[in-house]
Amino acid sequence: MSFLYPRLLAEQAKPLFEEYRHLPIAELTDRVAASHHSAVYVATGGDRASATQLNELRAGVVDLAKGAGFPDDSDRTRNADFDLRLAALLHAEMGMVPAEAASRDVWAFLALVLLPDVAFWRYPQPPGDRVLGTDLTRHVFGRLWWRAQLVRTSDEAEPYDALKILGEAAFDQIYARRAALGGSPHMVRAILRVWQNLDLTGLNERETLRDFLKRLLRLAPFVLFDGIEEHALDQELSAVAHESVDAQRLTKSPPDWNAAPSSHETTVVVAPGSSTSASLGEGAPAARETPVKTAESRRFRSVELCAGAGAQALGLEQAGFDPVLLIDSKADACFTIDLNRPQWDVICMDIAHFHPSERPEILGVDLVSGGLPRVKSPATVGRAEDTEERGVLRAAIALAHAIRPKAVLLENVPDLVESPDFATDRSWIETRLSNAGYRWSWRVLNAAAFGVSQNRSSGFLVALQDPYFSRFSWPEPNESPPPTVGQVLGPSMSANGWPGAERWIKGADRIAPALVGGSDRRGGADLGPTGTKKAWATLGVNGNSLGDDPPGADFPADGQPKLTIEQAAKIQSFPQEWSFFGGKTSRYRQIGHAMPPPLASALGRAISAALRG
Repeated sequence: MSFLYPRLLAEQAKPLFEEYRHLPIAELTDRVAASHHSAVYVATGGDRASATQLNELRAGVVDLAKGAGFPDDSDRTRNADFDLRLAALLHAEMGMVPAEAASRDVWAFLALVLLPDVAFWRYPQPPGDRVLGTDLTRHVFGRLWWRAQLVRTSDEAEPYDALKILGEAAFDQIYARRAALGGSPHMVRAILRVWQNLDLTGLNERETLRDFLKRLLRLAPFVLFDGIEEHALDQELSAVAHESVDAQRLTKSPPDWNAAPSSHETTVVVAPGSSTSASLGEGAPAARETPVKTAESRRFRSVELCAGAGAQALGLEQAGFDPVLLIDSKADACFTIDLNRPQWDVICMDIAHFHPSERPEILGVDLVSGGLPRVKSPATVGRAEDTEERGVLRAAIALAHAIRPKAVLLENVPDLVESPDFATDRSWIETRLSNAGYRWSWRVLNAAAFGVSQNRSSGFLVALQDPYFSRFSWPEPNESPPPTVGQVLGPSMSANGWPGAERWIKGADRIAPALVGGSDRRGGADLGPTGTKKAWATLGVNGNSLGDDPPGADFPADGQPKLTIEQAAKIQSFPQEWSFFGGKTSRYRQIGHAMPPPLASALGRAISAALRG
């Protein structure tokens, strides 16, 4: 029999969290209860957990916490042991099914009503996700139940023994940051079985695990892991794991990024398959180890926020920036980056939940960059459509403040730069940057001025520490005009023998309107609102949806073809070989939301020139 637990909805949980985060543990203990006047139960099968059961659960948790120093003391070692014991207790004693455990409101009740003193003892002054359950992979209790759920082996004498194999940060790599793998108990157990038998002597465990997971992700679209028997799956994963171990042994002496480069000669090592020396279009020279004799060859280190499909990072790579870390909250976008740049380290999570202390190697990088979700007019402040976008903007500024790079590059709507309506936003951003020792400049740039066949304006913020800021100049537009839509898409429109291709190419004699990716709340795989579709129609394109293939020999000569995903990517100036992961709508959104790589490259060159001096 499964049990149903009280749910504390967000409207009641948030104010309680704000109140409790400032209270001492003793006072939180006085607030403990087995019920709450606003708590609700879901109307599904199962018995409601009684007050007696809830109090017994609390007693068990408190006993474990006391063994770790609760309420007056704690330390890292005891906290880790407490988490392992608590994970097993919660999973074994609560009697929940996964559907019930997937409710953030259940965990909010536990953390704010039944166990607030333990929750705030374990994480003093916690961010909201640790208590409210907005991200169950980080909730003080919820994350532990799910870890136990994924590793439990019922036929073992110690069914939760696998919890000891990996620590929280390593397990988080599997579950939170590699969700396509971590959502399957069958897969997680196999990973753990294989991992504990590896010889990692002399290797960095985190780096090896990350490489192992990336290799598995590249197989995920082609292998149904859940359909493979345990023994065969272990063999498959073991082979992949040993590939990672061998690769790490070959590279276990990484370059010293902090060493000063020679002013006479620098060697840039380009990994096979990378685009460090690749053109943003076709005809790039093959990747190779290239000795470069000039000081201008120095490579820089960057962190990319809201990385999307990797377009901005790709352009910055061309300008000399190698990403140490990329972060995006959309799984398909993370998979896209892994498909194209497996050597890049991408984390799939909301940037508001990322803490730089988890990755100390990113502190003080040369550049923090990001193309952020479009903020809405200040008139929408507080509404649902505004909350997420402004939250991401604030989180990005907070991360830049914490990471302290030499330079910051953020992209958003032109109005954020130019409109008086956004003066308040600009003011708090500038104040935060000034307090961190940065000087800044705002500018609106049009991608068309940098060789992109698209009338796409974006607002940019560039901030640099002294003395770099005084050396910075915004990039100058290209002298030659951008190619027309006909020039960019002509070869693909002609590829399948469409008789109207030549006429269409001549008629598509202008640049395109901006591609509109839409949002998760609305929009689909089409070319945008009515006005944008009309603009596409004047170029001979049906913008009501996307096509699967370019027009063929049987397509009407005077017809209006639909763009394919690949053609949309060409308009956005992605390299032809860049692949996109996901369904049609997801792939189009990744493309539509991207910053055209040539524009990112131009900005990157301007910033790198300032850093080089």
